[in-house]
Amino acid sequence: MTEPQQVAERYARRRVGDRYSLLRPEVWQMVHERQRAMLKLFARAGVHDLWALRLLEVGCGQGGNLLELLRLGFAPEHLAGIELLPERLAQARRCLPAALVLHEGDALQAPVADASQDIVFVATVFSSLLDDAFQQQLAAAMWRWVKPGGAVLWYDFTVDNPRNPDVRGVPLARVRELFPHGRIDPRRITLAPPLARAVCRLGAGLYPVFNALPLLRTHVLAWVEKPG
Repeated sequence: MTEPQQVAERYARRRVGDRYSLLRPEVWQMVHERQRAMLKLFARAGVHDLWALRLLEVGCGQGGNLLELLRLGFAPEHLAGIELLPERLAQARRCLPAALVLHEGDALQAPVADASQDIVFVATVFSSLLDDAFQQQLAAAMWRWVKPGGAVLWYDFTVDNPRNPDVRGVPLARVRELFPHGRIDPRRITLAPPLARAVCRLGAGLYPVFNALPLLRTHVLAWVEKPG
């Protein structure tokens, strides 16, 4: 099977329940933390007028990240998403504005023009890709889609999950390999999810206490700028 077919098979056997529900205190704190870090990255990169920027999300899932971006000020007609799994894409279509373009299937086959995007956003996608060559092909396609002066906005975890052989961490060194010509501005964020779930069972207020320790953060949010 191709890597996209294997990804679909691996997702089909996942049972996550309400693990990613915003009703869970660790989840909404992770989301809010990432939003704050993202806005700081935008400001640091000199990004203004979000409504005018074109952004494509690779692996948009059920549309949650695109909904966040709409709230931050992006215009729906300038947003697009690609999703491999039909059932997730169907959910995204139900909750997102009609002006937002969604593509179904393998991202490498998506009809995206080179240098057409100000930002290509990818969140916890590469950690689900176990084939190094496919990772490299997808990264190269994303890099082609970004305009000179634009960027890849990256969010993924850096350490392996011993309980889940269907994923693997993507350390910052690998991000540098995938985008060798990019100028990378990284931030380590997100309290390790298993620890976050455990401490929030004791009290939601413990999340920022433990998250204050950088060694307990497992994800990287990075702005990978393409030279103009």
